[in-house]
Amino acid sequence: MVRRHERAAFMGGAYVFPGGAVDATDHQTAAQGLVDGVEHAVRQLPALQPVEAVAHHVAAARELFEEAGVLLARDAQGRLVGMGDDEVHARFTAYRQQVHDIPARFHDMLQAEGLRLAADTLVHFAQWVTPPVDTRRFDTCFFATRLPNTQRPAHDERETTDSCWMTPSSAIRLAANDEIVLPPPTWVTLRELSEQPSVEAILVWAGGRDVVRREPAQAREGDSRLLVMPHHDFAAEWGRSETSFVWSGDRWRPRL
Repeated sequence: MVRRHERAAFMGGAYVFPGGAVDATDHQTAAQGLVDGVEHAVRQLPALQPVEAVAHHVAAARELFEEAGVLLARDAQGRLVGMGDDEVHARFTAYRQQVHDIPARFHDMLQAEGLRLAADTLVHFAQWVTPPVDTRRFDTCFFATRLPNTQRPAHDERETTDSCWMTPSSAIRLAANDEIVLPPPTWVTLRELSEQPSVEAILVWAGGRDVVRREPAQAREGDSRLLVMPHHDFAAEWGRSETSFVWSGDRWRPRL
């Protein structure tokens, strides 16, 4: 997980999964034959036009590279890129800085290095939409993937100021103790992931689930501002303690 910069316009200081918006250049990459797993991408996002579905996967991979330094791409031999070599790591770190400044450089990097984006390694498993009362609204796809061997994730020191590996249950415990801040959709997603015993189990679960578009609702109860999670079967799996959140001080907390 990465910690968003305190000055970020949305959820500043919160711990989140790496991610961001689809850029116009992601459509260019999607349309120019630089992507493995096009059929997989289209199948995962059937509500979108094919090129848009692929562009969403490109954006997920690009933002993962920008914010965490993880590159989901294959070389000419079909191997996922490794960065165990210091020279290779330094070269891709330089690319990463360029992509931060100009998203189109991600497309240029793939071409220069003879790589193909591995969209087939991304498993779409959730979709969250911010409530209509929010001034900044997002419609966000969540993907799961396995970290390629020899790659070393790290936050970018620009949009994010910290990063760490943690189990889903550890993240929830830290948030419950006010040691980190979790946005409610991230909290609920972590709770779902915590039910799985391994990375392999998560990928199997993610690939087999029916993705439902979730849009929380805002409400008021006296002086309290609430965020109510949409009711789905997940609520019955682990109780209702995290199906609504109350704004308390500077963060959302589960309503007990």
